[in-house]
Amino acid sequence: MKERTKFFLIAGVFAAAYYVPWSHPLIRQSGLEAFMMLQEYAREHVLTCLIPAFFIAGAIAVFVSQASVLKYFGAQASKILSYSVASVSGAILAVCSCTVLPLFAGIYTRGAGIGPATAFLYSGPAINVLAITLTAKILGWKMGLARAVGAVVFAVATGLLMALIFRKDDAARTAGQIYTPDDDAKERTLLQDALYILTMVLILVFAAFAKPAPGSTGLWPTIFAAKWYITIALLIILAFMLKAWFTRDECKSWIESTWGFMKQIFPLLGGGVLAAGFMLGRPGHPALIPDYWVQSLLGGNSVWANLIASLAGALMYFATLTEVPILQGLLGAGMGQGPALALLLAGPALSLPNMLVIGSVMGVKKTAVFCCIIVIMSTIAGMLYGAWIG
Repeated sequence: MKERTKFFLIAGVFAAAYYVPWSHPLIRQSGLEAFMMLQEYAREHVLTCLIPAFFIAGAIAVFVSQASVLKYFGAQASKILSYSVASVSGAILAVCSCTVLPLFAGIYTRGAGIGPATAFLYSGPAINVLAITLTAKILGWKMGLARAVGAVVFAVATGLLMALIFRKDDAARTAGQIYTPDDDAKERTLLQDALYILTMVLILVFAAFAKPAPGSTGLWPTIFAAKWYITIALLIILAFMLKAWFTRDECKSWIESTWGFMKQIFPLLGGGVLAAGFMLGRPGHPALIPDYWVQSLLGGNSVWANLIASLAGALMYFATLTEVPILQGLLGAGMGQGPALALLLAGPALSLPNMLVIGSVMGVKKTAVFCCIIVIMSTIAGMLYGAWIG
């Protein structure tokens, strides 16, 4: 952290302590809600959801070669292959909205078509494994599934539309193949790496398995009753895999990568939870912003509500994962399910700072079209989801 950043952080805390009227009942209630929401996250989501997801993200970052993904975006690559890889690259690369920008600039300036490049630009942060996991855990599996499916569809549709609209400009660009170094030789097979990551995914699934509704019968209550036995068995299997297939240095790199994600994300997420709790409160517990404000702008499933949500998601900057607690508060205050999905689909790859960077890479015109495509599709997707869920 830079010294200037430390200074502004200290100054901000001092200003809040000095000027915020904590004696006011509403401010005091909002402050309580902030820490109550933080406690809820710590108790219900961190150990069984976030920690396993951090380890998965760390493993992907260390053991899945970025070069092996990026090489498929070159001008000579199959279009079907290019768009397929671009649309799911977020889950493979596990990058945030900031990290994806230099990767996008690299593949675009080295000859990638505008279609696969913009599909990758959207997909990179949109299918972040941590964000999808937290969305499903906190906002419900339907919202998590809709976000994951919508992100993949959006990535392909955005890339195809950009390629169609700017086909003449794209053809005039210098054709070239992206240079990517060969993958380092390793002793493990692709199947072993896949089984290793799959085991951690299953640990995440069973550790975070939610309690069924009272009176439920069938498979789900049985799985819930046995969830910790299954999780422990999977942890033992994972330990054997690490012992047999990985060197000490590889395990060290995995832990360091996981710790890097945690250092980067936990403070931001904690700050986001506190801010969301202070401004919006938990569902059913009012805080600083009155519920009727949210209901008047974002309630229901109108075109206006979905468009406002899409524009807000496109312009605002959400640090990684902070959009989830903010949406939790908005939903509790009366935001519609459709506008919530619209914000989730428009927000990951776009923000005002990101637009400036993207514009410097591919020009103002292409950037404006890219942003308009995402906002329009997010609005439509929000309306369709709201009509389906409602």
